[in-house]
Amino acid sequence: MKYDYDVIILGSGPAGFSCAMQSSKFDKKALIIEADDDHLGGSWINAGTIPSKALRETARIIQRYQNQFPDKAKVKPYVNYEMDDLLTYKNHILAGKNRKLEVDLKKNEIDTFHGFASIIDKNTVEATTKDGTKKTFTAEHILLATGSYPKPPVGFEVDHDKVIDYSSILSLSHIPRRLVIIGSGVNALEYATVFASLGTRVTILNETETFLPWLDHEITEQLQLVLEEKKIEVLKKVKDISIKENSLRNTTEVHYSFKDDVEKGREYVLEIEHALYLGAKVPNTNNLGLKNVGIDLDKEAFIPVDKDMRTSVPNIYAAGDIIGFPRLASVSFSQGRIAACRMFGINSEDLPELIPFGIYSIPEISNIGLTEKEAIAKGLDVTVGRTYYKNITQGDISNQQTGLLKIVFETESLKLVGIHILGERASDLIHLGQAVMNLGGDVRYFVNHVLNYPTYSEAYRIAAFNGLNRVNKAGVKYKNLLQK
Repeated sequence: MKYDYDVIILGSGPAGFSCAMQSSKFDKKALIIEADDDHLGGSWINAGTIPSKALRETARIIQRYQNQFPDKAKVKPYVNYEMDDLLTYKNHILAGKNRKLEVDLKKNEIDTFHGFASIIDKNTVEATTKDGTKKTFTAEHILLATGSYPKPPVGFEVDHDKVIDYSSILSLSHIPRRLVIIGSGVNALEYATVFASLGTRVTILNETETFLPWLDHEITEQLQLVLEEKKIEVLKKVKDISIKENSLRNTTEVHYSFKDDVEKGREYVLEIEHALYLGAKVPNTNNLGLKNVGIDLDKEAFIPVDKDMRTSVPNIYAAGDIIGFPRLASVSFSQGRIAACRMFGINSEDLPELIPFGIYSIPEISNIGLTEKEAIAKGLDVTVGRTYYKNITQGDISNQQTGLLKIVFETESLKLVGIHILGERASDLIHLGQAVMNLGGDVRYFVNHVLNYPTYSEAYRIAAFNGLNRVNKAGVKYKNLLQK
């Protein structure tokens, strides 16, 4: 049977874009259907990864400038900088990225259509435009890459004025003096440190008992120092959050209580300028016509897939946020590429087990592999090596004194099992350790190879020596370690 396309892709985020690009390299005809009427790229370009990181970059530059000149630090950044200036840079980045995306798709002869897509049968998709016009397309394969959206809050509403969310935070008219963030994940930390760097007083209302509990315990300790330095307050085990207007004081207030509070029933109140709601995200699986073809969903409405990104329907694939963990743009790119390879019978590596995670806070946090406690829990005999940014030359030159690079390795074989970094350029630095780990290297790599000086990468070398010295004190001859 002849189809209109080799593959129809629902969603133009990183997974969909990557699948389309890879398919075109196989001389396959691809169509992307995007629900947004105005832009391609989904949240990736227009409301999530790129705009938030562009705002972060501006805040980071301002903070570094103020740190370099102590007299400037006496004045809060929001006194000297307008939100319009910060958003102008963000909007410039978005416009450029949108243009590049469109050029890439056109250059690779990938068709696009704006409309809401629904699966009619395993080879047919119907797309409805904004004006209600319907158009049907057919393909041998279908990729579902429709992303996710924030779960609506309970106890209050997002009005995009006093109460803002992932999208409206990027359209503020001014830098807030007082911001309460309702959320417990990575995005909460990222936005908290961004606005604290601009002089905003920030409080995070965290409904869980711990904050980013999967971090290595020493990174958590360093993070606590960062939060204290930036005067960011994290309130844990918060419940019953509501937002009200106080007409007598002409203020907006966040009301909340604590789980297991000894003062039963006590309500706490914070006056705010804005509240930023960053709720958990749920997959965009509604109204896609999945029942029409019998695609299975898990209990949280994510789409289970196998290692080939294939759903329960053999010719229909899924990738990105819609399939759940880890829900990273970096991973979505790879998932989309793997899906394209597998649907057209091209050999490719499976998604690697070791994936680097990055938190784009100020400063950044990144890790790969096991934490020290996880390694010990697995029964591994491990040693750690540490470097604090205050002890490396580039930290002095760049006036970046806050930071830690920690390596975890097996004491006997010296094989790396985990790397954990908090500090400037952590999300870039992690890739050197990632490469050594994936290529089967050990801690001696950083001792035996020359690293540019001065750089942040020097931290690996110092951490390696630090760890090897610990092994030596455990009774292993140090000179034998280097000759192994």
